[in-house]
Formats: sequence, C-alpha cells, structure tokens
Amino acid sequence: MKTAFSKIIQDERIDRDLNQTQMAEILNTNQQKISRLELGQFEPSLQDIENYCRYFDLSADYVLGFTSKKAPFPKD
Repeated sequence: MKTAFSKIIQDERIDRDLNQTQMAEILNTNQQKISRLELGQFEPSLQDIENYCRYFDLSADYVLGFTSKKAPFPKD
C-alpha cells in the first residue's frame, strides 16, 4: 500500500529525472529496494529516511508526509 513517504520519494525522484537504478546507485542500495519502498511494500529504516532527506535536501517532516510544506534538510 502506498504511503505518504513512498509517494513523495517517487515524485521527488521523477522530478529530478532519475530512474530507480540511478537512485539506487546514489543511495548505495539496489533497484529492487527502491521499487519496494516506492510501492510501499518495504518499511524504510531510519537510515533510508535520512539518506533520502539529505539527497533531496528536504526535511523529514515533509518526506514522511507530516507537512505539505517543503523545507530543507537541517544543516549541522
């Protein structure tokens, strides 16, 4: 079942003209995991969420669907 997270990460990937294989290479994982995350068939780990937030420069609140307002990933 699609979740807010799965829809958002898929939309962000497509907005950047990346396919799942390219996204997998960027995140140092495999295409199957990207597909399963985007379909909502796989629960993301905290590391997965952080990796997406850092790469897309988006807050976890947005990526997880808690807000519809895009905000950048907080810098240290």
